[in-house]
Amino acid sequence: MVVSVSVVLLLVVIAALLMHNKNLKVSHAIVCGLLGFCLAGSSLAPTIQSTVASTADLVSTIRP
Repeated sequence: MVVSVSVVLLLVVIAALLMHNKNLKVSHAIVCGLLGFCLAGSSLAPTIQSTVASTADLVSTIRP
């Protein structure tokens, strides 16, 4: 659950910055959409969360 909380907080900060700058582009809308999926209890939220967790696990195994 640590990864999902971190992702939600990161997406909240990014969405707040984008809304503050008032320049919402397609990529920014995708970030806001991901935030909505992470916060919602829909049937797609567990799939997105598991994908994010798998990606985080993959990235954490990479050594520079």
